[in-house]
Parts: sequence; C-alpha cells; structure tokens
Amino acid sequence: MTPETLEPLEPLEPLEPPEPLEKEQPQALKAELRRGRLRIGRFSVRFDPRTVLVCLALIVVTACMVVLSVGTGTYELSPMEVLRTFAGNGPPGAEFIVLDLRLPRAVVAVLVGFGTGMAGAVFQSLTRNPLGSPDIIGFGNGASAGALVAIIFLNAGAAQTALGALVGGFATAIAVYLLAWRRGVHGYRLVLVGIGVSAVLGAATSFLYIRADIGKAAQAASWTIGSLNDRGWTEARTAALGLIFCVPVVMVFGRRLTMLEMGDDTAGALGVPPERSRLILLCAGTGLTAMAVAAAGPIPFLAMASPQLARRVTRAAGPNVLPAAWMGALLVTAADLLTQRVTGSALMPVGVVTGVAGGLFLAWLLLRERRAHHI
Repeated sequence: MTPETLEPLEPLEPLEPPEPLEKEQPQALKAELRRGRLRIGRFSVRFDPRTVLVCLALIVVTACMVVLSVGTGTYELSPMEVLRTFAGNGPPGAEFIVLDLRLPRAVVAVLVGFGTGMAGAVFQSLTRNPLGSPDIIGFGNGASAGALVAIIFLNAGAAQTALGALVGGFATAIAVYLLAWRRGVHGYRLVLVGIGVSAVLGAATSFLYIRADIGKAAQAASWTIGSLNDRGWTEARTAALGLIFCVPVVMVFGRRLTMLEMGDDTAGALGVPPERSRLILLCAGTGLTAMAVAAAGPIPFLAMASPQLARRVTRAAGPNVLPAAWMGALLVTAADLLTQRVTGSALMPVGVVTGVAGGLFLAWLLLRERRAHHI
C-alpha cells in the first residue's frame, strides 16, 4: 500500500468533561438525610426524620403560645406588638410589662414543661410502664415534701426551696430504689413501691399542713397545686440549672434506654451495664423533676401525658426523649394561656388545667387499653 492510497483519519470528537463531584454531593446528602443518616467526617448520626419534623413543629407552636401568653392580660398586646417589644420597638410602657412581668412566667412554663416531659419519658422507659411517671411513683411528691419543709419550717427563699426539693427528690429516689431492689430493679416493682411511697409522702404533706400556721399553709397550698403565679427570673434560673446539668446526661445515656427496654439480659449482651445505666438515668430524671418542682410546684399528670402524646405523634419506637420534652413545654404554655384566657387573669394555678385534662387523658388511656384487651 502506497502513501497515496492512505485515507485520512477522521478527527476524534472531544471528550465531555466529567461532572464535578460538587453537584453529586448535595444529592447524596439529601438521600442520606431522607434515610435518617448524617455523616460528618468520620462520625455519623442516625435519626428519625419524622421525629425531627415533630420536634420542629412543637418548637414553633410553643413559641407561638409564648407570644400569645405574653400578650394576654389587663394590658392587652397583639402578637406583632409583643415581637416589636422583643426587638426594642414596642409601644410605650410595654417593655416593662413584657420583659419584666410576663416573659419570666412564660420562660418558667417552657423550662418546667421541658424538664418534666423529659423526666416522664425517662421514667416510663425505665419502668416500661405508662404509669411509671415521677408524679405517680412518688419522686415528684418527694421533691414537693422537701420543698414544703423548707417553705413551712425554714421560711426558705427560692434557693433554699430548690435545695429542699432536690434533697426530698433524691431521698425518695434512694428509698424507692432500695425497697424495689431484689437482685436488680424491675419496672413493675419500681412502680408498685413508688405508688406506696407516694401515698406515705401524701400523708406526710398533710401533716405538714396541720403543723404550719395559717399564712404558711395558704402559701404552701397554692404552691403544691402547681402554679406559675408570681414567677420571675429567679425561678427561671432554678429550672434552667436543672436542665443544664441533667439534659446532657439524658442525651448521652438516652440511647441505652432503648436497649434497657428489651430487658437486662439483652442489654447486657449488647454491652450496656443495666444497673449502672439505670441508676445514672434515674438520678438525671430525679434532678429534672426536683428542679421543675422547685420552680413551679408539682404540675399533675404532665410527666405522664407528655411521653404518651409524643409517641403517638412521632409514631416511633423508643423513649422519644426530645419529643416528650417539647410536648411538655407545649402543654404547660398552652395550659397557662388557657388559664389567662378563661379566667381573665393569671390567678388560677396551671395545675388545675393539667389536672383536669390529665384525668380525662388517663381515663381515655385506660379505656383504650381495655378495648385492646391489655387490661
């Protein structure tokens, strides 16, 4: 073949440049988030997308309730006026009313509801029983009795009342734990012993009322029903202190609750020490309960209803610690707003509303369990 007979080669088409990896990364990140996984370097976090959305929705609704509650009263303010007051551009005289008088009450409601709801989720998961909430098994009554001793006999202020509630709550926790111990602590024994201890503490509280003078007895009576009246930044700091110390403990050890719900043998086989984990979570839940009681008094049925409602909204298995906490914050702020709207003032204790609503919820829960042939 001669050079004259060679045919020229066709030019090659230019290759298309590969798509940059930056375009694929957002799509991969979205897919991971939809599956409930998030990777940050060598670390990964698993979560339930529906639970995250429920928590965000509860936060938004709670914030709306706070704005409405702050604007309710003799000096009525619209939500926009409240927001402008937060920004420093409110109507004349509104800054003192909003920031100094009404906002502390709303903040106490959120903090107390958050801590009580989280404590209820921890105790119900540990006992594996919807009735295993701190207000039923005696931990709330123990904190209330300790605070009453400080109020009636020691003429205590906010700090001494908080200390009395802590001492009473932890003393009750130790007593219940030791009485329920039998080669370990099981849920049903903890509930039964706690109910008995709660009855004893109720009798002790009645004795304290008898021994107190009329002024102290009236002050203690308005406090023990669960009230947000005359709550200020001192009570808000008390509730916040309990959250600062106890919430991180619950969040770190919260994943062990799911394993503990499967039984001590299964949890031990998975590398979780049952008794040590249970004791740490018990102390954290007791601390949350005691500080909430010290700030606003014992609010009935809040710790029992919040985890149950949160679980029905998230439809997720496990303790649902954060949804229960935000559900508790929403319930307290909504109950406080209802007391102000219905009575036209803030004098009715918020525990009256939660007591009535919680009693109805308990009746519905028992009826539902009966229809399902669980009881």
